[in-house]
Amino acid sequence: MSLQDKYKVLIDTANSSGIDGLQVAELDGVLQIRGTAPNADVKNKLWDVYNQIDPNFLTGDVVMNVDVSTAVTGQQVRVITESSNLNIRKGPGTDQPIVGKAAKDEIITLISRANDQWWLVRTKDNEEGYCYAQYLEPVS
Repeated sequence: MSLQDKYKVLIDTANSSGIDGLQVAELDGVLQIRGTAPNADVKNKLWDVYNQIDPNFLTGDVVMNVDVSTAVTGQQVRVITESSNLNIRKGPGTDQPIVGKAAKDEIITLISRANDQWWLVRTKDNEEGYCYAQYLEPVS
């Protein structure tokens, strides 16, 4: 079975979700999905569909490089780690690769609350990804 067959529901969801510049390709045994989502709900939905097909993303045979449109703005939140930097991950899970870091007390933008544990954020350097929610607090 090809990866495009295995992940047909994910690809169909991406195709029907209004992703700008959507590219889907299978390279060296990895399905690559790229583009810009119109909002965070679309990006979160893609991760949910992917998790349903491959629970906890264990096979590692999909790379999703889907960002949310920079036109989407959100609430400001502060990083409240004890002393270390907060990891920003490609997807909502500790098994996902780290794509950036936010320093203790740094103010970043909350794009969406993907679920109770993982929030989609963007740094001032436009690094976008998911952070563990317990290390973020709203800025008043």
